[in-house]
Amino acid sequence: MNKIEEGQAAPNFTGKDQNGSAISLQDFKGDNVVIYFYPKDDTPGCTAQACNLRDNHSELLNKGIKVVGVSADSEEKHQKFIKKYDLPFPLIADTDKSIIQSFGVWGEKKFMGKVYDGIHRTTFILDKDGTVMKRIDKVKTKDHTNQILEALNLN
Repeated sequence: MNKIEEGQAAPNFTGKDQNGSAISLQDFKGDNVVIYFYPKDDTPGCTAQACNLRDNHSELLNKGIKVVGVSADSEEKHQKFIKKYDLPFPLIADTDKSIIQSFGVWGEKKFMGKVYDGIHRTTFILDKDGTVMKRIDKVKTKDHTNQILEALNLN
């Protein structure tokens, strides 16, 4: 797994959001953006993380930070997840895992004694030029906004 680290340029990507619209890294040029990778829509940890970002979305926007989520779920699953929890930010449906792999967040995981491949919950905070300012590997799903703001010294 080739992990993208702080100080590196984020990989250029284009994916489809929940509505089938293309989203690319270029869409965020000139903006600070949080790109958060998560395992699966509508699971407890992923829901807690998305709802924390939802509940604090206006604060993030006021501080000049846009948010986009990425998982391997389909556009349809993303639509249901967004509707169920009233999420105000886009979710990229990376069903072929090309974006996930380009950021280096796909790999071996262990859970309850089983080993399998999956998405490592990871958040990247990119500056206005698309460079990774901060990388958060130990995501606190219920307090993720504070983690982001603390990482940027904006808290």
